Amino acid sequence: MSVTSTLEYLGDLQLKATHVRSGQSFVTDAPVDNNGKGSAFSPTDLLASSLGLCMITIMGIAAQNSGFSIDGTKARVTKIMASDPRRVGEIIVELDFPPNSYSDREKQIIRQCAKICPVSQSLSADLKQTVIFNF
Repeated sequence: MSVTSTLEYLGDLQLKATHVRSGQSFVTDAPVDNNGKGSAFSPTDLLASSLGLCMITIMGIAAQNSGFSIDGTKARVTKIMASDPRRVGEIIVELDFPPNSYSDREKQIIRQCAKICPVSQSLSADLKQTVIFNF
């Protein structure tokens, strides 16, 4: 088993995350509603964004394997916080697909991918996942 990432606390509620294999890095910040400046993704922003990223990645794999394309697909991710305890209560992923005249079978494949992506499967059943498909 190898290390996935390294994290370094920079101070002032900011951290640097580095992906070990690629060397790519980014900085996070606490959100404004939790003592931060909101100058970068917060950890909960990344959690919400990871859901959309994973869904589209799995859709891309399935599309390649099935002979169609989702190139140009875009998404808007909305994170809704809950309290007692403070946590992400809902993630809304709205997916906009290019005008490719997808068949009913292709749409079914795409919808199924949203349900089976590893991030979706890893999140608590208490976290509401709302997915909107705009074909």
